[in-house]
Amino acid sequence: MIKLTNVSIDMNKSSILKEINLSITAGKCYGIVGRNGSGKSVLFKAIAGFIPIKTGEIWIDSHRVMEGKFLNNMGIIIESPNFINHFTALENLTCLAEIQKKVNQDILLETLEEVGLGEAIHKKYKYFSLGMKQRLRIAQAIMENPDYYILDEPFNGLDEQGVQEVYRIIQELKRSGKTILLTSHDEKDIQTLCDSVFEIKGERMHEI
Repeated sequence: MIKLTNVSIDMNKSSILKEINLSITAGKCYGIVGRNGSGKSVLFKAIAGFIPIKTGEIWIDSHRVMEGKFLNNMGIIIESPNFINHFTALENLTCLAEIQKKVNQDILLETLEEVGLGEAIHKKYKYFSLGMKQRLRIAQAIMENPDYYILDEPFNGLDEQGVQEVYRIIQELKRSGKTILLTSHDEKDIQTLCDSVFEIKGERMHEI
């Protein structure tokens, strides 16, 4: 369970979000919508522990989220990843997998197949198209099979086939009891995948 209680966030001395309250449970996908700059990505970064909050509390299960203390049970797509240009897809994931040492190379290969990069396993990242880069980001988020997923615009750069593949992945995650937070600029994505939708407007968030 992820629970936010009276969370307010400032950045550069300006108020971004005020008194956000949210409780989300397992096996569902929650959509967060709002205009560009409304604070969707800021909220996701706070939940992930990337940035501090001004007031309130964020809890994931029995762990209070603190800036700089990252949970190892979360798959994240928020910022541009630091993939290494001269590494292949497999080498990049292998490098990341060494941090937690949870998965072996067989699982990494299966994950690359699942996101549609099976034929690009040994291709260097610097030669990837935008869509291929996005697929690798998705692979990085799901490869360790975490319980929680924070997906900020996961469909960016994908063609229709890629979008449908990610739809399938997210629906499978839901069926297996995972918890997903999702943003997308395309209303169709939100309507297709999300069980509940919240809008950020005027620094506050409400369910729609």
